[in-house]
Amino acid sequence: MIRKTVENVQEALKGVKDGMTLMLGGFGLCGIPENTISELVRLGVTDLCCISNNAGVDDFGLGLLLQKKQIRKMISSYVGENDEFERQMLSGELEVELTPQGTLAEKCRAAQAGFPAFYTPAGFGTEVALGKETREFNGKMYVLEEAFKADFSFVKAWKGDEAGNLIFKGTARNFNPCMCGAANITVAEVEELLPAGSLDPNDIHVPGIFVQRIFQGEKYEKRIEQRTVRPRN
Repeated sequence: MIRKTVENVQEALKGVKDGMTLMLGGFGLCGIPENTISELVRLGVTDLCCISNNAGVDDFGLGLLLQKKQIRKMISSYVGENDEFERQMLSGELEVELTPQGTLAEKCRAAQAGFPAFYTPAGFGTEVALGKETREFNGKMYVLEEAFKADFSFVKAWKGDEAGNLIFKGTARNFNPCMCGAANITVAEVEELLPAGSLDPNDIHVPGIFVQRIFQGEKYEKRIEQRTVRPRN
């Protein structure tokens, strides 16, 4: 059976260079590839274009790359919760391409499925549609959106096996599945790495065909971005 495992995060990120376009899974701070981001910081790669739903917070997630000025462009749907992101965007240091959240997900999924583009009604009549082809279908206007083109896709899963099959836990099953296979190389970090064939096929969310490298991560913080609790009586 094909084995996709690599020894560690250093081996998993071989080939990452300055100027690349990277996809990073997660939503807020949920299900983000923590080990991968830490290694990108250590490597010091710069001039990166990062595709992610959001940009983490100031001292965690993609915020760590922003602090080191390693990101040239962010393609995101939500960019709150990060003061450094706001500062760089307003000062012109960081290029930002805001994308409707559903469109962002579909641009990933289209790349995963091999579709070059698709039509969506989201964004028609707004700045999102500027410079893009539009077309009418059944009396409704649509915008042509192109699939993403990325060098690496980095995702984080709960469990995986040596063949690259992945299972996500809870809401960590957000942008991670649709980013698998949506880049030239997909790297998955997992909390638990099992022998090939250990996972029940009925439980697998992403088959190993979409993953090129997999490794077991460590020391996950799993921070909570906004803790909301009921007041005590």
